[in-house]
Order: sequence, then C-alpha cells, then structure tokens
Amino acid sequence: MVASSSDRTSNPIRSLLGLGFWVQGFRCFPWMAVNFFLKDSLNVDPSTLQLLQNSANLPMVGKPLYGVVSDAVYISGQHRVPYIAIGAFLQAVSWLAIAILSQSSISIFTMSLFLLLSNLGASIAEVANDALVAETAKQSMTSSKKAQSSSGELQSFVWMASSMGGVLGNLLVGFAIDRFSPPSMFLFFGLLVVLQFFITITVRESALKLPKSQSNVGIRAQLSELSAALRKPEIMYSVAWFAASYSIIPVLTGTMFFYQTQNLKIQSSVLGISKVFGQAAMLLWGVIYNSGLKSVSPRKLISAIQAMMAVFMISDVLFVKGVYREMGVPDSLYVVIFSSLLEVMFFFKILPFSVYIAQVCPPGCEGSIMAFVMSAVALAFIVSGYLGVALASYTGVTGDDFSGLPLALIIQAACTILPLYWSYFMPDDVKSKTTKKRK
Repeated sequence: MVASSSDRTSNPIRSLLGLGFWVQGFRCFPWMAVNFFLKDSLNVDPSTLQLLQNSANLPMVGKPLYGVVSDAVYISGQHRVPYIAIGAFLQAVSWLAIAILSQSSISIFTMSLFLLLSNLGASIAEVANDALVAETAKQSMTSSKKAQSSSGELQSFVWMASSMGGVLGNLLVGFAIDRFSPPSMFLFFGLLVVLQFFITITVRESALKLPKSQSNVGIRAQLSELSAALRKPEIMYSVAWFAASYSIIPVLTGTMFFYQTQNLKIQSSVLGISKVFGQAAMLLWGVIYNSGLKSVSPRKLISAIQAMMAVFMISDVLFVKGVYREMGVPDSLYVVIFSSLLEVMFFFKILPFSVYIAQVCPPGCEGSIMAFVMSAVALAFIVSGYLGVALASYTGVTGDDFSGLPLALIIQAACTILPLYWSYFMPDDVKSKTTKKRK
C-alpha cells in the first residue's frame, strides 16, 4: 500500500509539478529586471513602483474563478494539464511582447497591461498545479494509514522545487542585470515558458493516475460546492484569519528597494545574492517542515512565524538608523542575510497552511478551494502593498528622503503583531479533527 501510494506521487506527476513550480519560482528573474527597468529606464518613484508591483497581481484575485472552471470544464477529457499549458502560453506571449517593445520605447501603461497578462497566465497555471497537488495529496492521505504520515510530502516537494527555481533565478539575475539589458532578460524568460508550454502539451492527464472525479457537474454546481465548503468553520475562519494576517501589514517593498539601491548604493549583484539566500532559506524551511514540523499545530507554527517577522522588522529599524553599521556590520551583509529572511518569512506561513487546507478540503473541489485560498492571499498582498504606499506617504518617505522610514517600520511591526490576538481562528489540533471526520 505504501509503495503504491508513493508511485502515485512519482513520475510523471512529479516531473510535471516539479517543472511547473520551478518555473513559478524562476519568475523572480524577469521581475527583478522589471524593477530596475521601471526605476532606471522609465524613472518611476518608489510609490509608483510599489503600486505597479501590486496592481500587476490583480489577476491573482480571480483564482477562485479559474479553479471553478478547472474543476468543472474539461478540455479533451482533461481538466488540469490543459490549463497549465494555457497559463504557460499567456506568459510566453506577454514576456516576448515586453521584450520586443521595451527595446525601443514602451509606456508604463502598455507594460502594465502585459504584466497583467503575464500574471493572468501564471495564476491559471498555479491554480491547476495547486489542484494537482491537493488531489494527489488527498488520494495518498486516504489510501492507507501509513500514507497519512506522508501527506505533506508532495507539498514539501513542490515547495522545494519552487524554491530551487527562485535560488537559480535570483542567482542569475544578480549578475545578469549588470551584463545584459532588461529586454534580453525578458526574452530569455519568454523562451523558457515557451519550452514549458511544449513540454506540458506532451503530457496526457490519464498518465498521472489522478483520483476519479465524481462527474463533470458544471460550473454552477461547482460554485455551489465551493460555497458549501467555504461555510465550514474549519475552512472559513482559518482562511479569513490567514488572509488578514497579511493584509493588515503595510509592506514597504518598493521603498526598501529604493533605499537599498539609491541611498545605500547596494549593487544589483548583492541584491541577487540576497534573494538567493532567501530562496535557500525557503528551501531549507521545506526540508525542516517535512522532517519535523508537520505534527506541530498550524496555529502555533504560523503564530511563531508572525512574531518572528515583527522581530525582524524592529531589526530593520536599527539597520536604517545605522546601529549595525556602527557595530561594524556592513550594509551589504545585513541586506543579504536579514533583509532576505524577512522577505521570505511572509511565505513561510503558506506551507503549513496549504497542508492543513489539503487535509480539510472536501473531495471534488480541491482546485476551487486551493484557488480561493491563494486568491485571498493575493488580495491580501495587494491591500498590504497599497497600505504600504499610504504609510510611506504618511511618514514622508520619498525617493530622496528616507528620514521617516524608521517610524514607518515601527508601525509596520506593530501591525504585524496585531493578528496574533485573533490566532484562535486557526485550529490548534488538525489531526484530531481529520481523524474524527474519517471515523
């Protein structure tokens, strides 16, 4: 039984998911080039940069719709692989168009449209990939009691695949940004997703040995099932708190990018190494979670991560005030280690939460539920980004004046602590609940 369970999560499904999540992680490569292109070629200010970064993520909010369509609408008898291919195709079109247009002249509006199209394709592909993970993990979890102990293995595998893509992407971008033009980097990634598209269309869904779907119930019935699932307390309250724990934090990504590159004159290669360190930390987090933290309750684990984020934000206050510099710590070293860790801590919470959702997700609407969760997180990030722009404006932070940045970081840390007071919305013991359901 255990062997057959492991077979279900081996090739070719691991190959398909590994490639999909690796490309998903590698998307940091063109996006870092976008940041430098907007700053240096289009001369945008920190607030505009952050607004563009977050507005480009608006297609991610539509993930529940993509999930419902993926669950209910079959293309040539398949309802996962075709959507991965469609997502890769849309990304290829958008990045190749940006690469061609940016070589001469491209407006902020035109570039924003193609970035929206790129994220539309990425979100469709992510929904299909997440649904495949949820379906396969659910099948492994119900196949035998021994397999239940490894119910988080596939989630950890794709997490590590995404992290490995991020490590390579950030490692390359740190050096490529000084040697190649942003349009060349856009072209490279466009050709990469073209390759993913052609590989994906060669895969037949029947070869993946997915659990049998109840039926092609249609979009209206699928929406009804999704609505019923979301009304379950263990899903509704958990998703609400999880999204709120992101949205309440005013992130200052655009401001910190300008502070590091304009004020501190941090080299792009150092930023690339910083991103690599962060992705390596995410990779290590996947290994640590899979080996020893799966038994820890989601509430305790996610709350601990949330508290640690606030500690790192206070550390950023000391960094901006020059305390670490006076202690002999170079700015570049702090950026590589501490700034990168804080950035990826926002994503540390997703792994244990996705494992929990996969456990309580009703059969038949895995794609819709996982898509709704990621949509809620995407919307929370967008709200968080807009709040960050408002906070930067309130504290008087601009591209040339960073005197109000310490106060902004203190407010950010205080907002990060607030969700801990409502952490009881998250379950304290998942195993007992899932065991009762099986009985």
